Amino acid sequence: MANSAKAPCQTILVVEDDASIRMTLRLALEMEGYTVCTASHGQEALTQLSQMSAPCLILLDLMMPIMNGWEFIKALRANAHFAPIPVALVTAYSEEAAHFEGSQALVKKPIDLEILLQVVRRFCG
Repeated sequence: MANSAKAPCQTILVVEDDASIRMTLRLALEMEGYTVCTASHGQEALTQLSQMSAPCLILLDLMMPIMNGWEFIKALRANAHFAPIPVALVTAYSEEAAHFEGSQALVKKPIDLEILLQVVRRFCG
């Protein structure tokens, strides 16, 4: 008989407008065994969230077109279904991000992969 215990969520949503960073994050996280969904701006991320099971973590850039990271977090936290999802900011604007409420972690750009993976493991196991 199969084990019926539910496996922990292993899906991460990467919201990043820079295609090369988005792809690098996706590949690095997939190599660690995570399922990765990506979005190039906040509005696209909100659409994806409405069509998927909640991820264990959202990795969020702040400076993006259409809907930036600040606007995305405001919309995320205003939605009762999405509000509990942890968010880690991945940004070069670490000083501004350090004072921003609504995120649970900060990863500075340029990204140190070990620090990123520590953050991911904290939320996704």
